[in-house]
Amino acid sequence: MDRLDCDRMFVAVLEVGSFAGAAARLGTSSGQASKLVSRLEQELGVQLFKRSTRALSPTEVGRAYYERVKSLLEAFDTLDATVRESATTPTGRLKISAPGTFGTAVLARVLVEFARTYPQIELDVNFSDRAVNIVDEGFDMAIRIGKLDDSSLIARRLGDVAVRVAASPGYLQQHGTPQHWRDLAAHQCISDTNFRDPWHWPFITPCGDSVNMPIRGRLCFSNTEACLQAALAGLGIARLPGFIAAPALQRGEIVSLLDAFATPPLGLFALYPPARHLAQKTRLLIDFLAEHFRHSPPG
Repeated sequence: MDRLDCDRMFVAVLEVGSFAGAAARLGTSSGQASKLVSRLEQELGVQLFKRSTRALSPTEVGRAYYERVKSLLEAFDTLDATVRESATTPTGRLKISAPGTFGTAVLARVLVEFARTYPQIELDVNFSDRAVNIVDEGFDMAIRIGKLDDSSLIARRLGDVAVRVAASPGYLQQHGTPQHWRDLAAHQCISDTNFRDPWHWPFITPCGDSVNMPIRGRLCFSNTEACLQAALAGLGIARLPGFIAAPALQRGEIVSLLDAFATPPLGLFALYPPARHLAQKTRLLIDFLAEHFRHSPPG
């Protein structure tokens, strides 16, 4: 008689409250259920239940044993499922949501590589800056950048997205180059409403202090590419994710500003609904993205 069978039956009896009910749950007979629990009590050398003709209740020791063994059985089941999944070819459809600009600029090529690596997994990818409801809209996971809202979703950090403050050489020639974050008060700043607080730009001083600089400007966009285009046109100073700013910086079309004051990076996260066993296809993609961004940070 397997010890795991005894433990599973004990848990079922305690939760259901009878040998007959536990036997029905586990697909066996009442006699076998009683036999398994008695064998467990014999092995442990303790009485787990108080038995009478009318009632069955756990002893104090039985209750304590239940609290420990239930978590152990759940851990064993999780391990068992993980090992079984690893021996099978990953298949199925993955429905994914990701921010539009990050999706096209960075994520698309990583997903293409994932699709090459796992040809049996289908990808249904939605690039949009709309905050989808992952559970209600049937998404397996979502990629999010920045501070997360409180929710029941599970979040795994995949890396950090650098943030750059930049303007075109033409704008700086006409309006001057800010040397300190306080100097932004005298400049036109281009706001991106994808940031949690687009009207305050955070900096870290050389002493390690965090500051939030109020900014002003006549341009405000809900799209990062639009902010870049406005900066390229010489219309102000923009706060841009590194993956958007990098090509223009390399070409000299915009100039990085206030480098003496660090700009806090944005967290890059994978979000997925809580589940007892995370689907193999979802876990594979999250691990794939984490490994990629560990070697190639997004910006």
